[in-house]
Amino acid sequence: MIELNGNVERITFYNEETYYTVAKLKLENGELVAVVGNLPQLYVGEGLLVRGEWIQHKEYGQQFQIVEWESKVPQTRLGIERFLGSGLIKGVGPSTAQKLVLKFGLETLAIIENYYDKLTQLPGISLAKAERISQGLKEHREIQKMMVFLQGVGVTPAYALKIYRKYKYEAIKVVTENPYRLADEVFGIGFKIADQIAQKLGIGNDSPYRVRAGIRYWLNENSSDGHVYALEEGFIAKAAQELGVTKEQISNEIAELIVEKELFREVVAEEKILYLAPFYYSEIGVAHKVRDLAWAEVDRLLINSDQELEKFTATTKIKLAEKQREAVIQAVENGMLVITGGPGTGKTTIIKAILHLFKAADQKVLLAAPTGRAAKRLSESTGQSAKTIHRLLGYGNEGEGRGQFQYNEDEPLKADVVIIDEFSMVDLLLFYHLLKAITPGTRLIIVGDVDQLPSVGAGSVLRDLINSEKVPTVRLNVIFRQAQESLIVANAHRINEGQFPILTTDQDFFFIKYEDPEEIVKMLPELVRTRLPKYLGCDPVEEIQILAPMRRTITGVDNLNICLQEALNPAQADKVELKTGYNTFRVGDKVMQIRNEYQKLVFNGDIGRIREIDLEERKMTVGYPEVEGERRVTYESDELDQLVLSYAISVHKSQGNEYPVVVMPVTTQHFLMLQRNLIYTAVTRAKKMVVLLGTKKALAIAVKNNRIEQRNSLLSVRLQVIL
Repeated sequence: MIELNGNVERITFYNEETYYTVAKLKLENGELVAVVGNLPQLYVGEGLLVRGEWIQHKEYGQQFQIVEWESKVPQTRLGIERFLGSGLIKGVGPSTAQKLVLKFGLETLAIIENYYDKLTQLPGISLAKAERISQGLKEHREIQKMMVFLQGVGVTPAYALKIYRKYKYEAIKVVTENPYRLADEVFGIGFKIADQIAQKLGIGNDSPYRVRAGIRYWLNENSSDGHVYALEEGFIAKAAQELGVTKEQISNEIAELIVEKELFREVVAEEKILYLAPFYYSEIGVAHKVRDLAWAEVDRLLINSDQELEKFTATTKIKLAEKQREAVIQAVENGMLVITGGPGTGKTTIIKAILHLFKAADQKVLLAAPTGRAAKRLSESTGQSAKTIHRLLGYGNEGEGRGQFQYNEDEPLKADVVIIDEFSMVDLLLFYHLLKAITPGTRLIIVGDVDQLPSVGAGSVLRDLINSEKVPTVRLNVIFRQAQESLIVANAHRINEGQFPILTTDQDFFFIKYEDPEEIVKMLPELVRTRLPKYLGCDPVEEIQILAPMRRTITGVDNLNICLQEALNPAQADKVELKTGYNTFRVGDKVMQIRNEYQKLVFNGDIGRIREIDLEERKMTVGYPEVEGERRVTYESDELDQLVLSYAISVHKSQGNEYPVVVMPVTTQHFLMLQRNLIYTAVTRAKKMVVLLGTKKALAIAVKNNRIEQRNSLLSVRLQVIL
């Protein structure tokens, strides 16, 4: 390979996602050459030693294609200043860099690394900040070393920081010994990337490390589709094909994983099925815990329930319908109860009535919901404090054991009654954690709409509980007069019954015809920014939510977010913004968390607003609404890939939330996702108005398609056997 030595004169192009770089390198003889390749973020003036080959680009002429590179420590005052002021070291911007070099000259880098306390001689630099700067420099050098190693095994620089954050100085050792650990332990590095690294390191296709990692990966992919288990025969065939090994090798490693209790096998109707350990323990555990709650004797309330319900009616001026009354009485009589019904069927009224009875009996009631927004809404509608389920279980509490559920079998919740709203969102794993914290004799009341989409996580818990016919269930089927006046409610029920919705030009349910999806994209920003806020007097960001059936396509979530950000929060000279990957984040942007982050207590689907961006530290603060008020969460630079813009979100991610206005494109581009419960879920998210954009043909396809997403789960069967 040819070797060139020089300094970066200009950066012509840089892609933050792929790290593809086009730059001008000034060689030691003064010649300027174009260099291209996948490099970490460079800075003007940086010294580089690059190895590679000359290539001839048909449009741009001769370029040097970089295969390997090394960054040289700057040796001049100007080089040091450029390096420190480039933004690569958190806490140091151009102004601070200039002051440091003016004070310490050529010794600046050595002082930062070895005698950082001297930095406090400069105004505005505390000892804590000096330590952060020193640590930032050390980390940068470690990452540079790692990148030199990783580039040789096919890892792009994009993942270097993540790997370093996870393993620190052990990073190279971990990658060398077993790169498949990265797939399990580093967010964003899946099996396929780890597999590429392994192959570069010479690890064979039939390595037990590789086969086991592949088995875990494909089973996790299976659970990401909502399944609790996989059919073994089909799974073995698929895994063998994907991994390029024999079925026998897959079977052998499955057997080893079963011995190590990482996997579990059961036989159902003469068919073998496979569970990852967490799902197996959870499904078995949920069945037993539900049995214990359902069978447990509950204390009689020392009140006259009929009289108390009369008091409730007199106080609230609400007369309970027969099914509502039945639900309240069953809540008193049973250890566990499921209440399900669509919009306008009085679920909130029932919760209020239940609260009235148990308060009259001096019983302690805890309220919870899966998301912060749902908990906030529950608290506002009942007048009683509500929490997210994670908060209820004490996740993230200070002190010993932080990062775990504080309430469990050893430390159960202190309550007589626990009520969970929006239960269709609750997946199997979370339900198991909840049940472990509830002792038999405590009443558990579950409220949700079983006709909505199932949870994002694995399982279909609400549907399984009801289908088992072993848990007392009240299904509400009467729409109350006040709700009947809303076309949103009426159409939601029509859709759920397979009838085409009523489309008018007034009330609260609108359909705007667009044959061409590109027309929707052109007019949607104006509709959201101007027309709807003017008509309703609403905030375009806080009160209007765009839902889409899919992420991709021109009317999918990803493209709509780009268009809506430009309309609702455009770039301005005085507005701070931070680019990371495909995203450009600005203060005021609406963003969504896309993975469970237990340490920060933010979870997949939580939506907030960007409140602060610190360019020097490359970090961002997001405010999330909670019952107690907005809670602010800080994200470091390597955590920003947990966030995406959320002016538009998928229907699945909207579960458990309500919005004053829902706008949704419905086009045949979304053909694969056009199903009844998806449209039903979208419509039931709206309180004041629904606006559908697209074709009646696409809407009709969705309404007629009653294919309920089938998920591999044995919870219903286990309940039938055990109860």
